[in-house]
Amino acid sequence: MASSGEDTSNDDDVPPAAAAMAAGSHLLGFSDEILLHILSHVPSTDLVLNVRRTCRKLAALCLDKSLTHTVLLQKDYEASEDKVKQLVKEIGREIQQLDMAGCYWLSGATIEHVARCRSLVKVNLSGCHLTSLRLSKMLSALQQLRSLAIDVSPGFDAGQLSGECKATLSRVRELKQTLYTPSYGVVPCCTSLEKLLLYFEILDRTREGAVLSGQLMVGQSNVPHYQNLRVFYARLAPGYINQEVVRLYLAVLSDRTPENLHAFLISVPGSFAESGATKNLLDSMARNVALDALQLPRSWLNGSSLLQHLRFNNPFYFSFSRCALSGGHLIQRVINGGKELRSLASLNLSGCVHCLSPDSLLRKAEDNIDSSILETLVASCRNLRHLNLSAAHHHSSEGPGRHLCQLLARLRHLRSLSLPVCSVADSAPRADRAPAQPAMHAVPRGFGKKVRIGVPSGPGPFPGQAGPQPSSVFWSLLKSVPFLERLELIGSNFSSAMPRNEPAIRNSLPPCSRAQSVGDSEVAAIGQLAFLRHLTLAQLPSILTGSGLLSIGLQCQQLQSLSLANLGMMGKVVYMSALSDMLRHCTRLKDLRLEQPYFSANAQFFQALSQCSALQRLCLVSRSGTLQPEAVLAFMARCLRVVVCHMFTGESLATCKSLQQSLLRSFQAERPALNVVIFPLLHEGLTNVIRDVPMVHLDEITLFKSRVAEEPPNLWW
Repeated sequence: MASSGEDTSNDDDVPPAAAAMAAGSHLLGFSDEILLHILSHVPSTDLVLNVRRTCRKLAALCLDKSLTHTVLLQKDYEASEDKVKQLVKEIGREIQQLDMAGCYWLSGATIEHVARCRSLVKVNLSGCHLTSLRLSKMLSALQQLRSLAIDVSPGFDAGQLSGECKATLSRVRELKQTLYTPSYGVVPCCTSLEKLLLYFEILDRTREGAVLSGQLMVGQSNVPHYQNLRVFYARLAPGYINQEVVRLYLAVLSDRTPENLHAFLISVPGSFAESGATKNLLDSMARNVALDALQLPRSWLNGSSLLQHLRFNNPFYFSFSRCALSGGHLIQRVINGGKELRSLASLNLSGCVHCLSPDSLLRKAEDNIDSSILETLVASCRNLRHLNLSAAHHHSSEGPGRHLCQLLARLRHLRSLSLPVCSVADSAPRADRAPAQPAMHAVPRGFGKKVRIGVPSGPGPFPGQAGPQPSSVFWSLLKSVPFLERLELIGSNFSSAMPRNEPAIRNSLPPCSRAQSVGDSEVAAIGQLAFLRHLTLAQLPSILTGSGLLSIGLQCQQLQSLSLANLGMMGKVVYMSALSDMLRHCTRLKDLRLEQPYFSANAQFFQALSQCSALQRLCLVSRSGTLQPEAVLAFMARCLRVVVCHMFTGESLATCKSLQQSLLRSFQAERPALNVVIFPLLHEGLTNVIRDVPMVHLDEITLFKSRVAEEPPNLWW
């Protein structure tokens, strides 16, 4: 491309008509509006440091306010120290919103350059290296700041914050704070808070083995200021210390509930007992506020009449994850007996085993749902965009229009959906599907064998191939929600070896019996979703060859993240050939998580994975699994964009340490963001990993969890 932005082709060699056509089809022939839309998908560092230097027209467009006011560096693993410094130098004065979340590879000295962006209104520095002194220096210069996200790590001292820094904090209205140590952080300095998001990631013990206590916070600082608070959100990682610390934050709320509070959300794994202060808080909320978003610990709701007394205005988010909420309570107390809730956009009922049953006391796991409850829910909440029904047995009875999939098909606005595997099975076993016979059919075809499109590749429900069947209720559901971007099919009894919010269990429960009728043809039906970006498949015991994976690879061209866990028979990986064929077509895949016992990460596997040219993050979890160090090194040499490589297998500690050191030594210089964790996965699962690997080094794809309706939409950025 010429520096002048003009066509430099020789007109004497090209016919006039052809020249005119070529000029019209040239990229620069598009309107400025179209070009700006195209450029908005280019990483900010490339936009300013590379594209801007190609020609005069692009130089002007790359500095358009629509592109420079908001800069996103999150997951931009190629944003090196020098690039970030140069970016700030060239457009720092124009930046108003800056997202650097998770830029763990940048040094504190580089992060400090943010202070030059004097017009900043919103900045996200979660996951960045930041000391109290650096934070003080930076915030002292950002007088326009109104929204801030930071980490509070061991060693943080609010006493080191300057007067100018505290003045900036006093004007901050939105604060997201991730705590790795018991502390109030900067909350007491933020006297104008309207939105407070707290993430508690404190380990019960230090690396040296010392037991932590929330009493460390006593006398640290003044009490928080909540009088203007509109949104309070707290998400706790497992551990008693996190519960102890959050109680200190809640104690102030219990004294005086903010009048403008409209969203109150607390996510706690496991049990979290009520205290006198929390009871006072809930009673005050029932009397004084009308909520738009609600999530409470299950122990606060179970057996309580709280929902009957709380008032809701125009609710957009509800989460009752793991609560003993019956279908009757859901209809009567949440949606007022079927009152239309057009405002509700996100609903999380994961782990609510009784939510589609009228009587929670008598229902057994194998009992069918009451379709009238789900029908009322669907009719009332027609604008739902995010729905999570996982971690429960939702079995449908026979009868036209009564199946869960048929009722959910009416939710045309769905963008993300999480379902238990057994819920998508037909009400009665189909005549065209013989019972799974693992001993006869689950025989791998040999790794790396090519699958020719249109040629039968293995046994399936129909003679020839296992493709999506229009008679399947699951096929009909997916056809009705063509714009779905995230789909999760998770076995109701699935337990990950490395879970995010539950204890790792050595002996997990067997799959639900109805899940036995969900196999390759149902997986192939997912290929209808042309806009699918994120897919999770876990505990599908009737996967025989994995042939449905190829349909997904061929048709879901927008797929960016893929998580597969416990497919087919345990003890035998039957889908490797199909997976290798699928990966050849996943040109946009960035994240891959595989969890499968006895997985062999050999040269053939990594050769197939090398076809994913956009891959950035890889996580492999395999009890009794093996890996070939030479194959891993060759893969990393071929896939230049991979920066996160986490592998937990049955290999010895010596083998894991040697491979990890080799990877860091070979590639860290050219990939500053390289994050490598190679570690043995022993019987106790995650316990031994956390003991020896700091949580801050574990990437978000490492630990398994359902992500649909996990948080309210647009909670932060």
